Amino acid sequence: MNYSKFLSFWYEAALIAGFVVIGLGVLNYLIFKVNLALKKTYKEKFDLVSEKETKRLMQSHICIAIALFFFVNDVFTQDIKLTPVWFIVRMFVAVCCAVLYGYVAYLVLRFHYPTKQNKKLKELRYTPRTNPENGKEMILLDEEEEDAYLDEEMQAEESSFSCDYDVWIDKSTGYTHIEKYKGYVTALECDRCGKWTLRLSNEEILREPTETEEGEILKEYTCSYCHRIKRKKVALLKKVKDWPEAPESEPPELKMSSNFR
Repeated sequence: MNYSKFLSFWYEAALIAGFVVIGLGVLNYLIFKVNLALKKTYKEKFDLVSEKETKRLMQSHICIAIALFFFVNDVFTQDIKLTPVWFIVRMFVAVCCAVLYGYVAYLVLRFHYPTKQNKKLKELRYTPRTNPENGKEMILLDEEEEDAYLDEEMQAEESSFSCDYDVWIDKSTGYTHIEKYKGYVTALECDRCGKWTLRLSNEEILREPTETEEGEILKEYTCSYCHRIKRKKVALLKKVKDWPEAPESEPPELKMSSNFR
């Protein structure tokens, strides 16, 4: 095969490869959307979006960047002289275009997309749940009210910020459901740049809690976009001296369930 035939073959193959790769990128994200639609509860949807959506989007954008590399190698091939120099130039331009697209996609997903994703996560997390026994809408308890439904281990996890619990209750029947979330699973909104890129970077206990007094912890947040550092003092719950033993039989007004919408 001479050089001219090689280049002709390369440009034809590049066009086909471009469509194949971009098809893989679209298929990759469609599979994610199908998996999301198949999830039955808001909690399952929340976990999938928070853990997988950004990764899947980045994978799809990488496929588009690779496809762009192939497409740039194929445009205007009929109007140019197929020389070795032009082949090298075309390859260099194609690589630059692909890298540029990939880098821009990375910046968008890191600094701008979290705002949109955070709204989606809030909607999934705080959409009112329904009692599967009677279909009534449940309410979300606040931080102080929910402690009555959390055991000692759960409260310790919340105090250490490793986990966060949501307690939903149907007050007409006492039907209760508890959901567990990772601590600070999503970034906060930076009050300087407005991006959802403010994340917990350090914690320091200023005062240990006792059985009679609350403790205090200093939390430090850092914005990965504008590099703002924000500090906030948070109270730590008093130590529990003796946690009461669980009753032998669960009262009917505090029934628990893990399957619900």
